Amino acid sequence: MLLLDARQRAALPVVRFWLYFSAFLIFCMVIVGGATRLTDSGLSITEWQPILGAIPPLTEADWLQALEKYRQIPEYQLINKGMSLEDFKFIYWWEWAHRFLGRIIGLVFFVPFAFFALTGRLSRGTTWRCGVLFVLGGLQGALGWYMVSSGLVDRVDVSQYRLSAHLTLATVIFAAILWVAIGLGGKRHAPRRGMEWAALALVALILLQVAAGGFVAGLDAGMGYNTWPLMDGALVPPGLMIMEPGWRNLFENAMTVQFNHRLLAYVITLAVVAYAVATRTQTAALLLAAVLLQVVFGIWTLLWQVPLWLGLVHQGGALIVLAAALWNLDALLRQSPGQDPR
Repeated sequence: MLLLDARQRAALPVVRFWLYFSAFLIFCMVIVGGATRLTDSGLSITEWQPILGAIPPLTEADWLQALEKYRQIPEYQLINKGMSLEDFKFIYWWEWAHRFLGRIIGLVFFVPFAFFALTGRLSRGTTWRCGVLFVLGGLQGALGWYMVSSGLVDRVDVSQYRLSAHLTLATVIFAAILWVAIGLGGKRHAPRRGMEWAALALVALILLQVAAGGFVAGLDAGMGYNTWPLMDGALVPPGLMIMEPGWRNLFENAMTVQFNHRLLAYVITLAVVAYAVATRTQTAALLLAAVLLQVVFGIWTLLWQVPLWLGLVHQGGALIVLAAALWNLDALLRQSPGQDPR
């Protein structure tokens, strides 16, 4: 057990709840962000106003002004020309909700953090970690606008590179808050044994899969090749490397991006099955169940061409899989050397 004073020990349940609640809000943020993407709502607000942007249009004149700004960007001119005000309101509210939830998360995290830190209810290590998390949250907001800005001038959609970066950073922040919350008041050792390194590698693979999923979303790659297990009539379809130079296929060829997402899913599934068989722990069994369920929803989402609700379930499932992998890793690193995790 880490050395905590009486006030810090007494505050542990409240601090842990605050961190878990913050992680839950980020989970919701990722889901709303997925809905924003799937409803093509992300470019409906063409300005970044961190403070004044919290106030939505309140009058008919405000709404018409917001629509007029949207009419100036390529997405409207080339895809949504003639969109009615009511249809515009639909996509506007999705994007506004996404940004507003981000502001709420900032307040929910910062205000208790400041109180806990200033009143000595956090250890020095926890204070430092939470400070880093707050900075990452601010960077995530800036990255979100950087992503949106890529679709306002020369494109009808945001850059898949920036979208994947935005999603991946959100997932990293979610994982980091969970990691701090799970380990609060305890002590972990660094990975030493093979299974501990394997558990850490599984976390890394899941994060890589989330990044790959960001490219799938950014290119709308899930809307095509909607068969399984074959893809375009083959296990390894032709056309995976048609772009020059070759590296562009990994990030810009919708077929290759979807194929890589499938391939990573197979790798993760086989790795988790092998890990669960080798360790036979409860946390490994939970991780395996989460992965298998995520695979089912992934295939279902693909075969149905990404309906909104299934796409959101699949995106949320990725965070649940990651949470299970973190819980499994924590269970191993909390043990004394040679202790049976079961």
